[in-house]
Amino acid sequence: MFTGIIQQTGVIETIAPAPKAIRLVLRVPRGMQGARLGASVAVNGCCLTVVQHTPCGPGRRLHFDVLRESWRRTNLQFAQSGDIVNLERPLRAGDELGGHFVTGHVDGLGKVRSWKKSGTDQLLSISAPSNLMRYVVLKGSIAVDGISLTVAGVTKTQFQIWIIPHTYEITTLRARQPGDYVNLEVDMLGKYVERFLARPRDGDGGRGRTNKRTGQFIRSSA
Repeated sequence: MFTGIIQQTGVIETIAPAPKAIRLVLRVPRGMQGARLGASVAVNGCCLTVVQHTPCGPGRRLHFDVLRESWRRTNLQFAQSGDIVNLERPLRAGDELGGHFVTGHVDGLGKVRSWKKSGTDQLLSISAPSNLMRYVVLKGSIAVDGISLTVAGVTKTQFQIWIIPHTYEITTLRARQPGDYVNLEVDMLGKYVERFLARPRDGDGGRGRTNKRTGQFIRSSA
């Protein structure tokens, strides 16, 4: 479990196919305390497991095996050597919950549509597919590349978020341009509410079926 409060950024050193996955190697600062063998790290909001770590000058290298499903679902598929990525270690008992509950399970990709500067802040517009937009609500939370952000506006196909200078400077957002893809994880509370409301009520016999793609229960008309 994460909070969407980005702690540091890393730099992609190499991306290479492996027998069962894709090996991703990052150069990270020494401040990534606790990122030892077997530890979880959110990389652009995608929860990955450290499978190897090696010294690297003033920092170190972290090695991850990215499953094909994670590769297909996230913007890591577009990453190149030298790109920066957001990093966050998991929430620990007693830590401050400064963002919102983020699982590290990316729901899908959004696309940067525009940046609009207003004073020192910037308004970022992102488009997303309909199966994700259904969970995006005004003033609700959403994780963009693992960053916990508040929705400032919603249309049928896009949403807007205000970005303060601090967030812009310390995260990957400073490198995002219109047309770039970002990882999205919608607020899990909405998904749970929808799932519970779709389940058959006691006494109705459970007539219906479950959509294998969405997991939604569809009642029979009979």
